[in-house]
Amino acid sequence: MGEQNNSPGKELQHRTRAEAPGKKSWHSQAYALGAVSNFMSTFLTFPIYKVVFRQQIHAMAVSEAVRQLWHEGPQYFYRGIYPPLLSKTLQGTLLFGTYDSLLCFLSPVGPHTLGHRWAAGLMSGVVEAVALSPFERVQNVLQDGRKQARFPSTFSILKEFNSYGLWGRLSLGYYRGFWPVLARNSLGSALYFSFKDPIQDGLAEQGLPHWVPALVSGSVNGTITCLVLYPLIVLVANMQSHIGWQNMPSLWASAQDVWNTRGRKLLLIYRGGSLVILRSSVTWGLTTAIHDFLQRKSRSRKELKTD
Repeated sequence: MGEQNNSPGKELQHRTRAEAPGKKSWHSQAYALGAVSNFMSTFLTFPIYKVVFRQQIHAMAVSEAVRQLWHEGPQYFYRGIYPPLLSKTLQGTLLFGTYDSLLCFLSPVGPHTLGHRWAAGLMSGVVEAVALSPFERVQNVLQDGRKQARFPSTFSILKEFNSYGLWGRLSLGYYRGFWPVLARNSLGSALYFSFKDPIQDGLAEQGLPHWVPALVSGSVNGTITCLVLYPLIVLVANMQSHIGWQNMPSLWASAQDVWNTRGRKLLLIYRGGSLVILRSSVTWGLTTAIHDFLQRKSRSRKELKTD
């Protein structure tokens, strides 16, 4: 019973301490587990995401966003799901895999301190931002209802981006809004990994079923991270919805525009935040619980083989 309540963080520390000092181990399994857990949670929570995005772009109430999607018809409801499904699967692969590798590189024999977890989380968020910004950019254009006629498919967006010069493809095309994405992802990853294990460990000591600490830990981390970084989330959505050479505001101009259009009120910046918090809480709760479940199953199979 005691072994079942060990958190993934403690199990990782026990595993790394058992390895020879200086031995490099990239734990390829962490990449696979991250991919599967993020794929499943993204598929389950996509309907919430679609409503949230409309709120961020149009600053409308939940009921209005739902009504807008309803009027567009069911054939458009899952429009834009493939980029986030692919990007979130890659995100899980990079986020969990890179974090695990970097953590073991920073502290090969453990124990892993808060500083180690923060640094590994921060760097894994940087890798994630560099690799996945193009996917998010295409996804945000696809989900903007104002651009359905001009850009009916992913191919049409890629064709537009590829018509620019090299620098234009990066700054105006695939990596539009990169700096707020970088800040959001690196800080979000650092916060998530820094506090996931301590929360999970504390709950596991209460004798709860092993899936409860993982679910609660992921939900709490997702909620806190979302609250702290929500203004960046809104800024990214608005910056990446722009397309074309004309009327492409700078980062500062985009931030000012979001602030002005929200009436210079922080409360209006957080409009739509309730659903974002719900989505983040559910998504990261499910992701953490699924990841923990798959990790336990994989470890159990290995132990059976060694017996």
